[in-house]
Amino acid sequence: MASQNASSRNPSYGQKSPGDKQRGSAGRSPVPQDAKKTKKQNNYGSEGVQDNDIFLLPGSDYQILALLTLLAGVVRLFRIYQPSSVVFDEVHFGGFASKYIKGKFFMDVHPPLAKLLLTLAGWLAGFNGDFDFKDIGKDYLEPGVPYVAMRLVPAVMGVLTIPTMFLTLKALGCRTMTSVLGTGLLIFENGLITQSRLILLDSPLMICTAFTALAWTSFMNQHELGPSKAFGASWWTWLALTGLGLGATVSIKWVGLFTIAWVGSLTVLQLWILLGDTETVTPRLWFKHFTARVFCLIIIPLTFYVSMFAIHFVCLVNPGDGDGFMSSEFQATLNTKSMQDVPADVAFGARISIRHHATQGGYLHSHAHMYPGGSKQQQITLYPHKDENNVWIAENQTQPVTPANETIPGPKAWDDLDPPTYVKDGDVLKLYHITTDRRLHSHDVRPPVTEAEWQNEVSAYGYEGFEGDANDLFRVEIIKKMSDGDEAKKRLRTIQTKFRLVHLMTGCALFSHKVKLPDWGFEQQEVTCAKQGTLPNSVWYVESNSHNQLKEDAEKVNYRNPGFLGKFWELQRVMWTTNAGLVESHAWDSRPPSWPVLRRGINFWGKDHRQIYLIGNPAIWWASTVAIAVYIVFKGLAVLRWQRGFRDYDQINFKRFDYEIGQTVLGWAFHYFPFYLMARQLFLHHYFPALYFAIMALCQIYDFVAHRVSAIGLKDRPEIGGSLIALYLAFSIGVFSLFAPLTYGNPWTQQDCKMVKLFDTWDFDCNTFHDDYSKYSTSLPEWASSGVPSSSAPVVPEAQAVPQGGDQGKKVPADANVTPQSPPPGDQHVLGREERVEYRDQDGNLLNEEQVAALEKDGKVSFKTQYETRTRLVDAQGNEINPEEPIAPQHPDAEGQNPDTKGAGEDQANSAPASAKVGGSEANREEDGKPRPASDASAATK
Repeated sequence: MASQNASSRNPSYGQKSPGDKQRGSAGRSPVPQDAKKTKKQNNYGSEGVQDNDIFLLPGSDYQILALLTLLAGVVRLFRIYQPSSVVFDEVHFGGFASKYIKGKFFMDVHPPLAKLLLTLAGWLAGFNGDFDFKDIGKDYLEPGVPYVAMRLVPAVMGVLTIPTMFLTLKALGCRTMTSVLGTGLLIFENGLITQSRLILLDSPLMICTAFTALAWTSFMNQHELGPSKAFGASWWTWLALTGLGLGATVSIKWVGLFTIAWVGSLTVLQLWILLGDTETVTPRLWFKHFTARVFCLIIIPLTFYVSMFAIHFVCLVNPGDGDGFMSSEFQATLNTKSMQDVPADVAFGARISIRHHATQGGYLHSHAHMYPGGSKQQQITLYPHKDENNVWIAENQTQPVTPANETIPGPKAWDDLDPPTYVKDGDVLKLYHITTDRRLHSHDVRPPVTEAEWQNEVSAYGYEGFEGDANDLFRVEIIKKMSDGDEAKKRLRTIQTKFRLVHLMTGCALFSHKVKLPDWGFEQQEVTCAKQGTLPNSVWYVESNSHNQLKEDAEKVNYRNPGFLGKFWELQRVMWTTNAGLVESHAWDSRPPSWPVLRRGINFWGKDHRQIYLIGNPAIWWASTVAIAVYIVFKGLAVLRWQRGFRDYDQINFKRFDYEIGQTVLGWAFHYFPFYLMARQLFLHHYFPALYFAIMALCQIYDFVAHRVSAIGLKDRPEIGGSLIALYLAFSIGVFSLFAPLTYGNPWTQQDCKMVKLFDTWDFDCNTFHDDYSKYSTSLPEWASSGVPSSSAPVVPEAQAVPQGGDQGKKVPADANVTPQSPPPGDQHVLGREERVEYRDQDGNLLNEEQVAALEKDGKVSFKTQYETRTRLVDAQGNEINPEEPIAPQHPDAEGQNPDTKGAGEDQANSAPASAKVGGSEANREEDGKPRPASDASAATK
């Protein structure tokens, strides 16, 4: 990209020959009449730049802007109240709002700004946090959840991108018709509409990215006007607003870092050009420019970002599902997880709780449940919460004796020994579990889950009065480099000493890792004894400590308070680690090369013969990609011509085309190419910020061609350019309407679906829809208008049969015993009753008569009958209201799985795909094309 004011040169090696000079004067393309050179500025200002102040637009522009914004509101707010139950990632982002209101700590891979705004909207609308958003399809209406208010936050932000695009194009110097073009394309982009109608983060991200682009473009315009505008009110305003936009963008998603990189690279270019202006920019003035940019583009965004986490911590003061991600010091700052100072020295006979250092999985724990395999002895696990089953007595390997040389029996033998005997490095001890009267035990038996040869099972073994055996003995090995203080390196001290427990008989070390036990182990974290275990996973420390002989004046310790900055940096590290660990494949995953060509979308929801499928408007998507390709080809040819000595950059329009559109394409590149470096799950919606810049580039190219270059002929015939815009917008609106049923979940037919399904990779299922629109609504019976009360409704002669559970269903005779329907509540009236028999397979897929007949002929199926009564509410026109809600997938970016306690949580395990026999073959539900939850959307801790 050429510098904004650098004059073109003829680069060459050595001195030019006379032939070169002749070619330099005669071999050039003629300079267009409208691109004649003007007098070069003697400062860092750019040639051919006008003051494009968006506050000084004609009144007609503001009127057009208002109309376009109103149109965007209609398009994006259309039936936003439907569906009236939890959809898609409302499970997570609505759930986060509940946790904010209740103050329960959670961990998410995204910064908090957008989630705080969603919470604020719900709270202002009367939401008290009692609704947990836990289940997809859970009804909003009965509990009175103000879900519409929460959905309005992303919807309104989606609407606000429309005037932002208009003003940004005007700030770039585009004509009003060009701005209308860009705005219209944004209004009718199906993918952006879909994302803005649910409680998701993408619309807040898009408006903040768009606002940053507007503020930076306006600042660039002020900067390019030269020294006369520097450090003026408008100059400072737009620079500060750019910093505010950067802070807001990165506070919603870390994708905002790409926006920071875009602005940062152009800032470096500005400073470089300023450095080369030796006539008007003194070193002192250059440093003033530098300081202003540091303050506005670094200090302001950073302050804003950190402030969002300050609010985040103020709201989340109670323990919650996400505190298992965090260190013990962090957890100690939460209510009820903080603890009183505890004695520092650990003595034999002390009641202690032992915590794992590496995974933050929890406390060494046991309970009165046995392993189903292996030794079938009592389970040992890590449990993330404080509990009486976490308490152990530290016994010496030998019982104490009295002065009369009598052995004191039992685990409480050390309670009255004065002074107490402290546990030192190298001591051998036994750990007695108080609530079950068993001791920590290991032996040469493979663990029930991790069946590796180098792993031994750890169990609780014994009974009350049993003295134990040699397999109960563990040696304390203090890890000096990890222990805090000289005394903690010599003897066991609470919190300060980090140690290993080495099994005396087998040499293995007590170990825990990122594996959770199945349901029989309550999905708690597995504990084993590892012969070759890594050091971090075999490190432990004592958290609580009490002993009868430790007096009140004994030295006490507690966790260090990490303070705000300590908590802030720890949370950033956990977010980064979790985000980087989302590498598992997903049914709707797509990779960056497929995004610009719109190769694949995402199945959001499907039910009741309707579907929501995230896919962009091909007319807009592909045209914007072509625009990017046009600039890349232009730039390549321009560089080649420049290298060969052509003086294209002497032409103002040529130079402005390169710089202005190059700046936008650079924004596209920064928001697109970094995804190639990511191994994590990626989805089509990650391309949306880049798409915004691509649409801007498309409009800019049109503006140059139609209004700035005379050679093409459109500059003098604006009616042709206007007609082209009208035709293209009409075409884009037509394509939008074709895909609208997938955007809104509207009724559609199989024929219409197949007509627009151009590629097999567009994997929405046309068989989901009815083959006729009349099947989506029931015509009202003739007596409906007479207001017949529900008590006089005709009796249903047959039961509706919807066989499920087996592979197929069959008709049920009309005389089957069916519970009669109760009359509708309130003032509702029964307008009609439908009866039909449906055949479904074990996955609930609807089968037609031909499929049923084929399966019956095969003879490998069984039938099961199930009766269902379905109630549909319709308005006066027969349109269905409040339809049954769908089950949709969780969003891949919603809430990352704890990398340190990774394993299937209870909810995730219960929703895992099950294999089912269909006609003698195995069919996995993950492959049936249905909406699926993302693997990284499991709850933080279970």
